[in-house]
Amino acid sequence: MDNSQITTPLSKDQAYALVDAVSEHEDLTLAASAYEDKNGNWMFEATCEGKPDIEAFNTIVAKALNGKVAFSIEKIDPDIDWIAKSLEGLPPVSAGGFFVHAGHNISELPVGLIPVHIEAAQAFGTGHHQTTAGCLEAIFGILKSKRPKKILDVGTGTGVLAIALAKRLKTKIVASDIDPIAVKTTKDNARLNKVKKWIKPVLATGLNSKKIRKRGRYNLIVANILAGPLADLAPDISAASKKGADIVLSGILNTQAANVIAAYEKNGIVLNRRIILKEWTTLVMEKL
Repeated sequence: MDNSQITTPLSKDQAYALVDAVSEHEDLTLAASAYEDKNGNWMFEATCEGKPDIEAFNTIVAKALNGKVAFSIEKIDPDIDWIAKSLEGLPPVSAGGFFVHAGHNISELPVGLIPVHIEAAQAFGTGHHQTTAGCLEAIFGILKSKRPKKILDVGTGTGVLAIALAKRLKTKIVASDIDPIAVKTTKDNARLNKVKKWIKPVLATGLNSKKIRKRGRYNLIVANILAGPLADLAPDISAASKKGADIVLSGILNTQAANVIAAYEKNGIVLNRRIILKEWTTLVMEKL
């Protein structure tokens, strides 16, 4: 089945409000985003499996924006890796003492930062998104005073966070993802960054894996996914955490942070710090 993409121009606030509203309907899209195009116009964009349910989108728009919009629909060419194409030529990013770069930036490595080489791939997490950068900043703060020995990266994507941790700590990192492409990408990137022996990629839905449970309880868990799944995973993340463990959660719009915090507080995990980068929040929490 061919996938499709729908777009519509909106104001910045409207675009993010619509992403927030659409994200509550997990079966409606494969992904939704708000971005500023090269002309300075803000766009809402969603990728759908097969033909989009325009009636459902219109219902959400009426409720979230109190109006109507005109969506443009385009079939996605299955022979083009659109994720990789969209990431080509992105500039390097410095965050949390790390320098996340692609091959074309290899000559620009700065002194004093730890390089993390991540190429465009069919998985989320290049360091260019505020959610990933927020996690790197959170990790930097935690590692100022701690050296966690048991670490889990949930929803690892390209493996960028696991690789960053492995480069700093030289210890085993369990890096899990529900997507087999992400697991393969993490393996490839771990090899590229010469930390293959420290990264254990695991295919898993959430924390449901014997390979994850085998390590016992963790001192540090990072999860950069979406607000809804993060809230659902609160009991499992709590159960997998040692007392005093640091929990870093991202992929959360600022408007969604309160709900995620509440879900974790119910499971004995409290907020220590929040990092806000534009419209995105990263939560640094602790298991009581």
